[in-house]
Parts: sequence; C-alpha cells; structure tokens
Amino acid sequence: MSNINRAVAEFFGTFWLVFGGCGSAVYAATFPDVGIGLLGVSFAFGLTVLTMAFAVGHISGGHFNPAVTIGLWAGGRFPAKDVPTYIIAQTLGGIAAAYALYTIAVGAPDYALGVNGLASNGFAEASPGGYSLTAGFLAEVILSFFFLFIIMGATSKRAPAGFAPIAIGLALTLIHLISIPITNTSVNPARSTGPALVEGGIALQQLWFFWAAPIIGGALGGLAYFWLSGEATDKE
Repeated sequence: MSNINRAVAEFFGTFWLVFGGCGSAVYAATFPDVGIGLLGVSFAFGLTVLTMAFAVGHISGGHFNPAVTIGLWAGGRFPAKDVPTYIIAQTLGGIAAAYALYTIAVGAPDYALGVNGLASNGFAEASPGGYSLTAGFLAEVILSFFFLFIIMGATSKRAPAGFAPIAIGLALTLIHLISIPITNTSVNPARSTGPALVEGGIALQQLWFFWAAPIIGGALGGLAYFWLSGEATDKE
C-alpha cells in the first residue's frame, strides 16, 4: 500500500474511534431512561478499534493512536520514517471527528459545550473522580504499557492468526472500564486532542499530559514485549 493509502486508513480509523467512543459518551451515556453509562461507553471504544482493525488493519496496520505507532516503533515493529505521517493522520482524524461530534451535539436544544463537554480527558479538577495528576499519570502510563504489550503479543507472527482485533478491542474496553473515573481514559493522544481543541479551557491546558503519559507507557510496553519475546526487529 502507498503511504497515502495508509495515512488515509489511519485517518478514518482514528476518526471512527473518536466519533464512536466519544460520541457514545456525549450522546448516549446520560440519555434519559436508556443511558448506556460507563459500561456502554467502554464497549463503544473497544468496538471502534475492533471494527476498524478488521476494516483497514490490512492497509495500515490499524494503529489509530500515536502512542501505538511509537510503541510499535520502540518494539521493533514499525519503521521510524513512517512515524510522523501516521501521527499527523491520526491527529487530524481525531480533530475532524471531534468537530463532527460537536456539530451534531449542538443540534440538541439542551446541549451546551461548557456544561456537557465533548468527553475530554483531565486530571485533578478535570478528572471525573477528582484523581490527582500523579494518580492520572500513573494510570495512563500503566494502561498504555499494557495496551501496547497486548497489541504486540496479539499481532505476533507466533500468535493465532485473525484474532488480534478481538484481543485489542477487548483490551481497550477493559482499559476504559478501569480508567474512565480517573482521567476519562485517554491512552491515545489523538483521541485527547480533538475534544480538547473543541472544548478549549482546562481540557486544552492539560492536553500535554495526554500526549506525554500514553507515549511513555506505549514506548515502554513496546520495548518490554520486544525484550520478552526475543523477536527480530522490523524497523528501519
């Protein structure tokens, strides 16, 4: 596949992740009488990755996340020369999805961006449960670490073929079940960037955190799996 094809696949995959995951939180999580709640939002995020990994994973590898791209590079699975292209495509996909979500949300008479938000991430006063910067950072690093560890293992040539999207989607579901109360769950800088740019304010002020923590965790996860597995490197 050409670099353009792969970048577009990453754009669409990340768009779907943010639109489906954050959209479930914005539109459906608190809908009267039938709100899907934390469990529903967690599954929505997992399903976005599962479905798009099957749809375009054979085109781009199905990263949909700068921390995944960097983690795969650190783990010897992805060439350094393609990292910037993937990260730009993923970030643009997340931003486009956030603006689409907002455009739809304002069609509801009782929606207000300052009140309802756009499922942005945060710590301390912006954390759903009031968790501190230290707690949020540790959670995001640990969860990003294990997300990459699972991705590396599920996509290994020695793993059962064809099941990787299921394992990865379920891993992301579990991650959200754990950490929505802590940071509203990032583990993905592109997912955090779109809503933060639309919301502004504290979400935008704290955005650095949701680039730093997932990338650190993802890189460590990729390195740890590479060391444990003893697999040959594919990166250039």
